[in-house]
Amino acid sequence: MNPHGWGPGGPGFDHLHGGVPFFAPFLGVGMFLFTLLLIGAVLFFLARNGKIGPPPWVGGGNRVTPFSPEFEARKTLANRFANGEIASDEFLERASALNWTPGVDPRPAPTKKHKH
Repeated sequence: MNPHGWGPGGPGFDHLHGGVPFFAPFLGVGMFLFTLLLIGAVLFFLARNGKIGPPPWVGGGNRVTPFSPEFEARKTLANRFANGEIASDEFLERASALNWTPGVDPRPAPTKKHKH
C-alpha cells in the first residue's frame, strides 16, 4: 500500500479505476464555445463603442473605409490643402466633387443612452 494513500494512478485517480470521466470530451467543446462567446462579446462591445466599424459584408451604402479609393482621394486632398498647395476655395470645390463635407465623419455617430 502506498504510504500516502494514493492509488496506482497517482493522487486523486483511484476513484477513476483507470478510466476517464464521462464528461471529459465535453470539456474541450465547452472551452471552444466559451472562447467563441468571449471573442464575440469583445467584438460586440468594441463595435458598440465605435472603436471598430461594422464588418464589410454589412451593407453601409457609401461607406468610406481606410482602404477605399475615396478615402485615399480625401486624404490626398486634405494633405495638399494642409501643405498650402491649394487654396480653400479649390479645396472645397474638389471636396464637393468627391461628395465630401470636410470635418464630418461618414459613419453615423453612436447614440448615447441616458441612464435613469
